[in-house]
Formats: sequence, structure tokens, C-alpha cells
Amino acid sequence: MPPDRYDGAVDGARLPSLGPHGEGWVAIQAVIFLVIAIGGLAGPAWDDQIRLVSGVLGAACFITGNVLAVRGLLGLGSNLTPMPRPRPGTTLVTGGPYSLVRHPIYGGLVIGATGWGLLTASLVSLAGAATLLVFFDLKSRREEAWMVESVDGYEQYRRGRRRLIPFVY
Repeated sequence: MPPDRYDGAVDGARLPSLGPHGEGWVAIQAVIFLVIAIGGLAGPAWDDQIRLVSGVLGAACFITGNVLAVRGLLGLGSNLTPMPRPRPGTTLVTGGPYSLVRHPIYGGLVIGATGWGLLTASLVSLAGAATLLVFFDLKSRREEAWMVESVDGYEQYRRGRRRLIPFVY
């Protein structure tokens, strides 16, 4: 299946704006992050050999996800905004992690949150990471509807790249 096949997918333009710049999306995101962080502090749900393996895998995911997210942040330069609606005058960024995936910050945060859940052996954090994946999928669709309207070349750019997770989705 090509990276950007939309049959049966949610149309981003039909998703709610949740404020003039998408402030509500950011507020919901903050609540999900809080659940993930606190869930990891609640204590391990498993121990022994499984904990060792999940800890190593979790640390790798946590580091990889954070590197991807930070590279995405730095790559945006003056286009960076915490809100999903692009700033006036936003230009298309296609280099660095944006050559692999359209939303490297979101994807990196999902990978990092999954890593946190594995590292801390927290089912609550892993459920939060899964929730974050669904949330960022929807938020990115809303954001892309705005990007298509306001950023030259975005429609063409998104056709050749995965949405959130490099090489996966």
C-alpha cells in the first residue's frame, strides 16, 4: 500500500479545529502526556527477564524517539509553532527527518512514549502511547488540511512520505 492512501480515512478538514489555532488539540495532547509520564512512575507491571528485555528495548525506543522529535523541532526553524495551524508565511520543509516522514515530531513522541512504557514496565504508559498514536494520527490530519490550504507544495510533498513513523506509518 502506498504511504498516503486515503480510502476510508478520516478527512482532516472534517475534524474540529478546537480553537482558532488548534489550541484544544494541544490541551488534549498535554493530558495524554501527563498520563504517560505518571503511569511510568506507578511501578512495574512485570519483572525478571521480561523487564530486562523491555528495559533495553524501551531505552532504545526512548532515545530514538527523542532524537527524531528534536531533529524535527530543529528542522522546522522559524516555522515552529506549538499549534497545529501553520503560521502565516510558513514554508515547506522537506529536508532532514521531513524527507522520511511528514510529522517527525509526533512520530518521535509516540516512539519515545512507547519506550518510556517499556522502560518503566508500565501498562498505563503503553496504553497512553497507543492513545497518543491515534491522537497524533487525527491531529496530523487536521493539521494537514490547514497545510494544504496555506503552504505551497504541501499536497505533492505528502504523497511521497509516511505520516508519523519512518518506514512504518
